Amino acid sequence: MKFWSVAISTVVSSSALVTLFNVQSDAFTQSNAFPLVSTKSLNSRNGFGVYSVASPTEQEVSAGLVNGNAQKSKPGEGQDQDVEFPPPLSSAERLKRSAKFWTTTVPIIASYYGKSTELYMKEKLLGETLSEEEAKIIWDAQHEDGATKLADAITSLKGFYVKTAQIIASRQDLFPKQYTDRLSCFTDNVDPMSAELAKAVIVKELLNRDEKFEDVFTEFDDIPLGAASVAQVHRAVLSEKYGGPREVAIKIQRPSIESKLMSDIANLKAITKPLKEADALPLDYYTVFVELEKQLADEFDFVAEAVAMDRIYNTITRSPDGITPVDSPVVTPRPVPGLVSKRVLVMDYLQGVPLSRAREEMEKKGIDPDGPEAKLFGRNLLKGLTEVFGRCILETGFFHADPHPGNIFVLDDGTVGLIDFGQVKQISGRSRETLAKVMIALDSRESDDNPADLKKIGDLALELGVELNEDAQDEAAAAVGMWLFDGSVENLPGGYDKGELSPNSPVKELKSFPQDLVLVGRSSILIKGLSNRLNIPWSLAKEWAPIARKVLDQKYNQTPKAASVGENRIRFRDVIGTFKQWGKGKTTSVVKNLPAPIRTRVLALLIRAQERRERKAMEQGPPQ
Repeated sequence: MKFWSVAISTVVSSSALVTLFNVQSDAFTQSNAFPLVSTKSLNSRNGFGVYSVASPTEQEVSAGLVNGNAQKSKPGEGQDQDVEFPPPLSSAERLKRSAKFWTTTVPIIASYYGKSTELYMKEKLLGETLSEEEAKIIWDAQHEDGATKLADAITSLKGFYVKTAQIIASRQDLFPKQYTDRLSCFTDNVDPMSAELAKAVIVKELLNRDEKFEDVFTEFDDIPLGAASVAQVHRAVLSEKYGGPREVAIKIQRPSIESKLMSDIANLKAITKPLKEADALPLDYYTVFVELEKQLADEFDFVAEAVAMDRIYNTITRSPDGITPVDSPVVTPRPVPGLVSKRVLVMDYLQGVPLSRAREEMEKKGIDPDGPEAKLFGRNLLKGLTEVFGRCILETGFFHADPHPGNIFVLDDGTVGLIDFGQVKQISGRSRETLAKVMIALDSRESDDNPADLKKIGDLALELGVELNEDAQDEAAAAVGMWLFDGSVENLPGGYDKGELSPNSPVKELKSFPQDLVLVGRSSILIKGLSNRLNIPWSLAKEWAPIARKVLDQKYNQTPKAASVGENRIRFRDVIGTFKQWGKGKTTSVVKNLPAPIRTRVLALLIRAQERRERKAMEQGPPQ
């Protein structure tokens, strides 16, 4: 096994591995956003100087956590004080930061090459062959040392590298345990800016000339609910003038962050460029960072994020035709009209904890993280996220592009919340149609090695724009499709491995991946990572196939219906559906209030019933 290969990918692709599917979204057309926007942000200059984008997908910064130690400021406190805004990084500071990055990462990479060479020479010259257990001990120590040094460097550098740590920590299925454990601390409260500075940003961005802080917020928690490298969130209470009293979360972007971020990405480009053709890396990450650099400036415009929030909310809470309201399995925050600017976003306050801390929270409440209650929640979580992403991607092509555990919340009432809409994507209608056909082909296949099925799946993958190496196996295109969209497959066709870092991964056969679908692939991988974390085999294709069939049926069978006299009447099936939802809610409430031993037994029965239904559905096969 090439241990150094895994290590180099861990360090070099610290932002890159999952960033394979992290190329940013296209800029929004903001003409429809103005009703949301602060009048000050439209009519006055902010006077901050250079002050721009936030790093992609900061964990736990778009919704609130309950913080019993939060200190509440008195309205107007600190408003009249002069607050010094941090200036952009100087050339000397950028040079110093780059030097810190290089002097830390290069020795880590070199140590893996050195250790690999040392063991190779001992085997070839001295005939010393290590047992599997001895090799594990050596490489565990190597990983521990590398993880410690990388964590220290990220603690010192912060910026875009914090995102790196968050991604690695969320992929226990991919990176060595030493790295995921060491980097798991980079979740929230990463060097928060002072409450005074946060308020000053709010005042400059949102308040009109004749307004005071207390005219908008009657309460403001000085301690942030979550602080990431470039943005942080505070809980506050709106005044009556703005629809209060109402709890809200305020997302605030750090001043002068652009130069730091761009310097970080330049470093990542520099370290990946010489390794474009290296076998150690599963993909050309240099190209990924080039694209990331181009798109980053538009990604964290909070006005665009507010538009995305509302657009996705409308998709998941209405039927595909946009007429009938439906229940969404996921809760999303809504922006507060009039309190949105490019760098400050006031939105609904969601009470709960991120999925990355759900296990710890369960233990505090006396719930067994491996018990029936947790397992049932895990299955419902996956099903809910899969439904929401399937509808967004296949029905409208506009979707949340970063569903990692820091952006998924377990709310206090047991429901699931999805936060941080800064990273979104709109794909073309043609891509949506072909994706729908891929899902149906994967769901309808007779077996994982049926030649006719593999050819159909492979042809559709190529139709999407996937390009393979000239010497790729015939099954490569189908294997890529299964790898992306069917995590339940045990053995990929062509003998390919499921592991993303394996030298025999189908990803190694990719010459290029269609730009329009990069974030679709990334979302599928993150959901797959979540299913691995929950130890639940999961097939996106199976779950998305019914949505895909409806989408294609609507496209090819658009027969206009004549309006009838009774068209607006209340339908009996709608009434039945309402009663079903009501009954489901009452059942959930009753089960939650049962004594723990009885609740555990009831939930165990529910899990078994759910598993039986799923097995029966698989035996019956897809509808013809």
